[in-house]
Amino acid sequence: MLPGYDLMGLVIGSEGQLGIVTEATVRILRAPEGARPMLLGFDSSEAAGQCVAAIIGAGIIPVAIEFMDRPAIQVCEAFAKAGYPLDVEALLIIEVEGSNEEIADLLNVIARHRQAASPRRCCASARARSRAPRSGRAARRRSAPSAASPTTTAWTASSRSASSARCWSPSRHICDKHGLQVANIFHAGDGNLHPLVLYDANDAAQAERAEQAGDEILELCVALGGCLTGEHGVGIEKRDLMRVQFTADRPRRCRCGSRRVFDPEVAAQPGQGLSRSRAATRR
Repeated sequence: MLPGYDLMGLVIGSEGQLGIVTEATVRILRAPEGARPMLLGFDSSEAAGQCVAAIIGAGIIPVAIEFMDRPAIQVCEAFAKAGYPLDVEALLIIEVEGSNEEIADLLNVIARHRQAASPRRCCASARARSRAPRSGRAARRRSAPSAASPTTTAWTASSRSASSARCWSPSRHICDKHGLQVANIFHAGDGNLHPLVLYDANDAAQAERAEQAGDEILELCVALGGCLTGEHGVGIEKRDLMRVQFTADRPRRCRCGSRRVFDPEVAAQPGQGLSRSRAATRR
Protein backbone atom coordinates (compact mmCIF):
# COMPACT_ATOMS: atom_id res chain seq x y z
CA MET A 1 0.00 0.00 0.00
CA LEU A 2 1.28 3.49 -0.84
CA PRO A 3 2.26 5.73 2.11
CA GLY A 4 0.13 8.72 3.04
CA TYR A 5 -3.48 9.37 3.85
CA ASP A 6 -6.10 6.78 2.96
CA LEU A 7 -8.28 9.24 1.06
CA MET A 8 -10.13 6.50 -0.77
CA GLY A 9 -11.19 4.90 2.52
CA LEU A 10 -12.13 8.31 3.91
CA VAL A 11 -14.37 9.21 0.97
CA ILE A 12 -15.98 5.78 0.70
CA GLY A 13 -16.49 5.54 4.45
CA SER A 14 -18.22 8.92 4.52
CA GLU A 15 -21.13 7.44 2.52
CA GLY A 16 -21.74 10.59 0.52
CA GLN A 17 -21.13 13.10 3.32
CA LEU A 18 -17.88 14.39 1.81
CA GLY A 19 -18.72 14.22 -1.86
CA ILE A 20 -20.13 12.18 -4.72
CA VAL A 21 -17.88 10.05 -6.93
CA THR A 22 -18.69 10.73 -10.59
CA GLU A 23 -15.86 8.80 -12.22
CA ALA A 24 -13.66 5.86 -11.23
CA THR A 25 -10.84 4.01 -12.97
CA VAL A 26 -10.88 0.26 -12.42
CA ARG A 27 -8.76 -2.70 -13.41
CA ILE A 28 -10.62 -5.66 -14.88
CA LEU A 29 -9.37 -9.04 -13.70
CA ARG A 30 -9.83 -12.34 -15.46
CA ALA A 31 -12.57 -14.47 -13.92
CA PRO A 32 -11.36 -17.61 -12.12
CA GLU A 33 -11.59 -20.88 -13.99
CA GLY A 34 -14.06 -22.32 -11.55
CA ALA A 35 -15.49 -22.29 -8.03
CA ARG A 36 -16.73 -25.00 -5.69
CA PRO A 37 -18.50 -24.84 -2.33
CA MET A 38 -18.01 -27.17 0.62
CA LEU A 39 -20.85 -27.71 3.07
CA LEU A 40 -20.13 -28.47 6.73
CA GLY A 41 -22.81 -29.22 9.34
CA PHE A 42 -22.12 -28.99 13.09
CA ASP A 43 -23.79 -29.94 16.35
CA SER A 44 -23.37 -26.40 17.72
CA SER A 45 -22.67 -22.85 16.63
CA GLU A 46 -19.57 -22.91 18.81
CA ALA A 47 -18.14 -25.83 16.81
CA ALA A 48 -18.80 -23.96 13.58
CA GLY A 49 -16.99 -20.96 15.06
CA GLN A 50 -13.97 -23.12 15.93
CA CYS A 51 -13.85 -24.30 12.35
CA VAL A 52 -13.92 -20.74 10.99
CA ALA A 53 -11.17 -19.69 13.40
CA ALA A 54 -9.00 -22.64 12.36
CA ILE A 55 -9.39 -21.87 8.65
CA ILE A 56 -8.70 -18.15 9.01
CA GLY A 57 -5.88 -18.82 11.47
CA ALA A 58 -4.19 -21.08 8.93
CA GLY A 59 -4.00 -18.18 6.49
CA ILE A 60 -6.64 -19.58 4.14
CA ILE A 61 -8.97 -16.94 2.71
CA PRO A 62 -11.86 -18.59 0.83
CA VAL A 63 -14.09 -16.61 -1.49
CA ALA A 64 -16.89 -16.93 1.08
CA ILE A 65 -17.67 -18.55 4.41
CA GLU A 66 -21.42 -18.36 5.03
CA PHE A 67 -22.95 -19.33 8.38
CA MET A 68 -26.55 -20.31 9.15
CA ASP A 69 -28.02 -21.52 12.43
CA ARG A 70 -30.83 -24.06 12.69
CA PRO A 71 -33.77 -21.63 12.23
CA ALA A 72 -32.09 -20.12 9.19
CA ILE A 73 -31.28 -23.55 7.76
CA GLN A 74 -34.89 -24.65 8.07
CA VAL A 75 -36.43 -21.60 6.42
CA CYS A 76 -33.79 -21.39 3.68
CA GLU A 77 -34.23 -25.06 2.84
CA ALA A 78 -38.01 -24.64 2.71
CA PHE A 79 -37.57 -21.62 0.44
CA ALA A 80 -34.64 -22.62 -1.81
CA LYS A 81 -34.80 -26.46 -1.76
CA ALA A 82 -30.98 -26.57 -1.78
CA GLY A 83 -30.67 -29.91 0.01
CA TYR A 84 -29.36 -28.54 3.31
CA PRO A 85 -29.25 -30.99 6.24
CA LEU A 86 -31.99 -30.33 8.78
CA ASP A 87 -30.44 -32.35 11.62
CA VAL A 88 -27.59 -29.92 12.42
CA GLU A 89 -27.47 -26.85 14.65
CA ALA A 90 -25.17 -24.82 12.42
CA LEU A 91 -24.04 -24.86 8.82
CA LEU A 92 -21.01 -23.46 7.02
CA ILE A 93 -20.85 -23.03 3.26
CA ILE A 94 -17.23 -22.46 2.29
CA GLU A 95 -16.44 -21.54 -1.30
CA VAL A 96 -13.05 -21.60 -3.01
CA GLU A 97 -12.11 -20.69 -6.56
CA GLY A 98 -9.27 -21.08 -9.04
CA SER A 99 -8.11 -23.78 -11.38
CA ASN A 100 -9.22 -27.35 -10.79
CA GLU A 101 -5.86 -28.12 -9.17
CA GLU A 102 -6.04 -25.05 -6.91
CA ILE A 103 -9.60 -25.85 -5.88
CA ALA A 104 -8.71 -29.45 -5.01
CA ASP A 105 -5.68 -28.32 -2.99
CA LEU A 106 -7.63 -25.69 -1.03
CA LEU A 107 -10.46 -28.10 -0.23
CA ASN A 108 -7.93 -30.65 1.01
CA VAL A 109 -6.29 -28.08 3.29
CA ILE A 110 -9.68 -26.97 4.64
CA ALA A 111 -10.61 -30.61 5.22
CA ARG A 112 -7.55 -31.05 7.43
CA HIS A 113 -8.37 -28.00 9.54
CA ARG A 114 -12.04 -28.86 9.97
CA GLN A 115 -11.31 -32.03 11.89
CA ALA A 116 -10.81 -30.24 15.20
CA ALA A 117 -14.42 -29.04 15.08
CA SER A 118 -15.77 -32.56 14.33
CA PRO A 119 -18.45 -31.68 11.77
CA ARG A 120 -21.42 -34.02 11.59
CA ARG A 121 -21.91 -33.48 7.86
CA CYS A 122 -19.37 -32.72 5.17
CA CYS A 123 -19.64 -32.63 1.40
CA ALA A 124 -18.05 -30.74 -1.48
CA SER A 125 -20.12 -29.92 -4.52
CA ALA A 126 -19.07 -29.66 -8.14
CA ARG A 127 -21.91 -27.22 -8.82
CA ALA A 128 -21.93 -23.44 -8.64
CA ARG A 129 -22.37 -21.73 -5.30
CA SER A 130 -25.68 -21.93 -3.46
CA ARG A 131 -27.67 -18.69 -3.30
CA ALA A 132 -29.87 -19.73 -0.40
CA PRO A 133 -28.08 -17.69 2.31
CA ARG A 134 -28.67 -14.57 0.21
CA SER A 135 -32.38 -15.43 0.15
CA GLY A 136 -32.58 -15.72 3.91
CA ARG A 137 -34.63 -12.61 4.57
CA ALA A 138 -37.27 -13.51 1.99
CA ALA A 139 -37.41 -17.05 3.35
CA ARG A 140 -37.77 -15.78 6.90
CA ARG A 141 -40.73 -13.62 5.94
CA ARG A 142 -42.47 -16.64 4.46
CA SER A 143 -41.95 -18.58 7.69
CA ALA A 144 -43.39 -15.88 9.94
CA PRO A 145 -46.02 -16.91 12.49
CA SER A 146 -49.64 -15.89 12.03
CA ALA A 147 -49.28 -12.28 13.08
CA ALA A 148 -51.15 -9.38 11.55
CA SER A 149 -48.05 -7.93 9.87
CA PRO A 150 -44.86 -9.85 10.64
CA THR A 151 -41.65 -7.99 9.88
CA THR A 152 -38.08 -9.17 9.68
CA THR A 153 -35.34 -6.72 10.54
CA ALA A 154 -31.63 -7.31 9.96
CA TRP A 155 -29.18 -5.54 12.25
CA THR A 156 -25.91 -5.62 10.35
CA ALA A 157 -22.68 -5.28 12.28
CA SER A 158 -19.11 -6.36 11.95
CA SER A 159 -16.96 -8.21 14.42
CA ARG A 160 -13.49 -9.26 13.36
CA SER A 161 -13.41 -12.74 11.91
CA ALA A 162 -11.65 -14.29 14.89
CA SER A 163 -14.21 -12.78 17.28
CA SER A 164 -17.39 -13.03 15.22
CA ALA A 165 -18.07 -16.59 16.36
CA ARG A 166 -18.34 -15.27 19.92
CA CYS A 167 -21.38 -13.24 18.84
CA TRP A 168 -23.39 -16.14 17.44
CA SER A 169 -24.77 -17.71 20.61
CA PRO A 170 -25.07 -14.46 22.61
CA SER A 171 -27.17 -12.87 19.85
CA ARG A 172 -29.68 -15.70 20.21
CA HIS A 173 -29.68 -15.35 24.00
CA ILE A 174 -30.34 -11.61 23.65
CA CYS A 175 -33.37 -12.22 21.44
CA ASP A 176 -34.62 -15.00 23.74
CA LYS A 177 -34.43 -12.56 26.64
CA HIS A 178 -36.70 -10.16 24.78
CA GLY A 179 -39.13 -12.92 23.76
CA LEU A 180 -38.28 -12.70 20.05
CA GLN A 181 -37.30 -15.16 17.37
CA VAL A 182 -34.08 -14.75 15.39
CA ALA A 183 -32.43 -16.49 12.46
CA ASN A 184 -28.72 -15.88 12.14
CA ILE A 185 -27.06 -15.63 8.73
CA PHE A 186 -23.46 -14.40 8.84
CA HIS A 187 -20.61 -13.80 6.43
CA ALA A 188 -18.28 -15.59 8.81
CA GLY A 189 -15.10 -15.10 6.79
CA ASP A 190 -15.06 -11.31 7.04
CA GLY A 191 -17.05 -11.06 10.26
CA ASN A 192 -20.23 -9.43 8.93
CA LEU A 193 -23.22 -10.47 11.02
CA HIS A 194 -26.87 -10.42 9.92
CA PRO A 195 -29.20 -11.45 12.76
CA LEU A 196 -32.75 -11.47 11.36
CA VAL A 197 -35.11 -10.55 14.18
CA LEU A 198 -38.80 -11.38 13.69
CA TYR A 199 -41.51 -9.24 15.26
CA ASP A 200 -45.06 -8.04 14.63
CA ALA A 201 -44.90 -4.52 13.21
CA ASN A 202 -48.48 -3.85 14.41
CA ASP A 203 -47.43 -4.52 18.01
CA ALA A 204 -45.66 -1.44 19.40
CA ALA A 205 -44.28 -3.40 22.34
CA GLN A 206 -42.73 -6.02 20.06
CA ALA A 207 -41.23 -3.33 17.85
CA GLU A 208 -39.68 -1.68 20.89
CA ARG A 209 -38.26 -5.00 22.11
CA ALA A 210 -36.85 -5.68 18.66
CA GLU A 211 -35.04 -2.34 18.70
CA GLN A 212 -33.67 -3.05 22.17
CA ALA A 213 -32.43 -6.49 21.08
CA GLY A 214 -30.81 -5.01 17.99
CA ASP A 215 -29.05 -2.35 20.07
CA GLU A 216 -27.69 -4.96 22.46
CA ILE A 217 -26.38 -7.10 19.58
CA LEU A 218 -24.63 -4.06 18.09
CA GLU A 219 -23.14 -3.15 21.46
CA LEU A 220 -21.87 -6.71 21.82
CA CYS A 221 -20.12 -6.50 18.44
CA VAL A 222 -18.42 -3.24 19.43
CA ALA A 223 -17.33 -4.76 22.75
CA LEU A 224 -15.67 -7.63 20.85
CA GLY A 225 -13.65 -5.24 18.70
CA GLY A 226 -16.06 -4.86 15.80
CA CYS A 227 -18.06 -1.93 14.51
CA LEU A 228 -21.68 -0.88 14.04
CA THR A 229 -21.78 -0.70 10.28
CA GLY A 230 -20.60 -4.04 8.96
CA GLU A 231 -21.08 -3.90 5.20
CA HIS A 232 -23.89 -1.35 5.49
CA GLY A 233 -24.14 2.22 6.71
CA VAL A 234 -25.35 4.13 9.72
CA GLY A 235 -28.99 5.14 9.40
CA ILE A 236 -31.85 5.85 11.76
CA GLU A 237 -31.49 2.52 13.55
CA LYS A 238 -27.80 2.97 14.38
CA ARG A 239 -27.04 6.66 14.61
CA ASP A 240 -27.79 6.92 18.34
CA LEU A 241 -25.31 4.08 18.93
CA MET A 242 -22.41 5.95 17.34
CA ARG A 243 -21.53 7.12 20.84
CA VAL A 244 -21.05 3.47 21.83
CA GLN A 245 -18.33 3.00 19.23
CA PHE A 246 -16.89 6.52 19.43
CA THR A 247 -17.05 7.44 23.09
CA ALA A 248 -14.29 10.07 23.09
CA ASP A 249 -14.83 13.55 21.72
CA ARG A 250 -11.65 13.47 19.62
CA PRO A 251 -12.88 10.98 16.95
CA ARG A 252 -16.04 13.04 16.43
CA ARG A 253 -14.02 16.25 16.12
CA CYS A 254 -11.73 14.50 13.62
CA ARG A 255 -14.66 13.46 11.43
CA CYS A 256 -16.30 16.86 11.60
CA GLY A 257 -12.97 18.47 10.78
CA SER A 258 -12.54 16.20 7.77
CA ARG A 259 -15.95 17.24 6.52
CA ARG A 260 -15.06 20.92 6.82
CA VAL A 261 -11.93 20.30 4.71
CA PHE A 262 -14.16 19.15 1.85
CA ASP A 263 -16.87 21.74 2.51
CA PRO A 264 -15.73 24.78 4.52
CA GLU A 265 -19.27 26.15 4.57
CA VAL A 266 -20.72 23.27 6.55
CA ALA A 267 -21.40 23.89 10.23
CA ALA A 268 -20.74 20.35 11.46
CA GLN A 269 -20.89 20.03 15.22
CA PRO A 270 -20.14 16.80 17.13
CA GLY A 271 -23.38 15.10 18.08
CA GLN A 272 -25.57 17.44 16.05
CA GLY A 273 -28.75 15.76 14.87
CA LEU A 274 -28.36 12.71 17.09
CA SER A 275 -30.78 13.70 19.82
CA ARG A 276 -34.01 12.92 18.00
CA SER A 277 -35.40 9.50 18.77
CA ARG A 278 -35.95 6.88 16.11
CA ALA A 279 -39.67 6.88 16.83
CA ALA A 280 -39.83 10.66 16.36
CA THR A 281 -37.95 10.35 13.07
CA ARG A 282 -40.40 7.75 11.77
CA ARG A 283 -43.30 10.06 12.54
